[in-house]
Amino acid sequence: LGLLGVALTLQVGRLRGQKRINLGDGGDPEMIAAIRAHGNFMEFTPLLLLIYMASDFHGFRITAILSVVLLVARVLHAGGMLGMVPRGRFLGAVLTMLLLVVVSALLVYAGFGLQQY
Repeated sequence: LGLLGVALTLQVGRLRGQKRINLGDGGDPEMIAAIRAHGNFMEFTPLLLLIYMASDFHGFRITAILSVVLLVARVLHAGGMLGMVPRGRFLGAVLTMLLLVVVSALLVYAGFGLQQY
């Protein structure tokens, strides 16, 4: 996820230099897509924190699987936003939302098992 974040940041910077857009999106569709791909990535990547909270209750294997699903979802979404993966934006968004539901349900389930000392 860190490397994808770097790649999306570099893409925005590259386009800014190439199109000479210092601030904002300049109304350029390609610039708008790159900025939103980066922004959406930054908005949903903190979901990783929920995954690691769930790891305390559900173990490494679940954490690893959920983390890989998050990575795949964000790569698909970014690829779709940048026009590199057909239907990637839709698939990435659906996977991300499903992941959010699953992780939240796992945390709620774990909460029922907590005991107060």
